[in-house]
Amino acid sequence: MENFEPVIVAFCCHYCAYTAADMAGSQRLPYPANVKIIRVPCSGKVDALHIVKAFEKGADGVYVAGCLEGDCHFKNGNERAARRIDFVKKYLEEIGIESERLEMTTMSAGMGHRFAEVATQMTEKIRALGPSPVKAAQAA
Repeated sequence: MENFEPVIVAFCCHYCAYTAADMAGSQRLPYPANVKIIRVPCSGKVDALHIVKAFEKGADGVYVAGCLEGDCHFKNGNERAARRIDFVKKYLEEIGIESERLEMTTMSAGMGHRFAEVATQMTEKIRALGPSPVKAAQAA
């Protein structure tokens, strides 16, 4: 476990978070390579099933990144996403997965530094938690 490198899935909205990730790359801001970015039209389109499937397919941590509050390109998609994340966190606890493995974050398109910061913080947090219990169950 000392060489554990977590797999992090980041669902990023097309207009803000994905553009921030692109900006982080353009500015050559360092962030962990283990963060797998999935571009979605809006953070509000990330369904509970997508999140659960990410864990099922081997993610150790998942975060949904959307537009800043009050600035969603689809009016309130980021607010719907935040409510959904709260619901899924409760579900994860019920099935034996730490709710800390799932986060919701917001950023604007110009916040490349924020994307790199969130990716790094999430990776460090998941590294401290260790491998997902789903992986252990699948290995047994």
